[in-house]
Amino acid sequence: MRNRIIHAFAGTMILASILLTLYMSQNWLWLTGFVGVNLLQSSVTNWCLLDKILTKMGYTNDDTDDL
Repeated sequence: MRNRIIHAFAGTMILASILLTLYMSQNWLWLTGFVGVNLLQSSVTNWCLLDKILTKMGYTNDDTDDL
């Protein structure tokens, strides 16, 4: 469950920042870059802050999540 939440959260942040860039200010592209850097960092270090937060909230990673 955690993996799906993390992927959904990252995708939502990217889409939201693109919409905000189109309708508000180009400075919102910084959010897109920040999310991208965090995704890259987590793939290299296998550490994700959102994963730690979700773990403390009681969400688990079931084997069926990776199907």
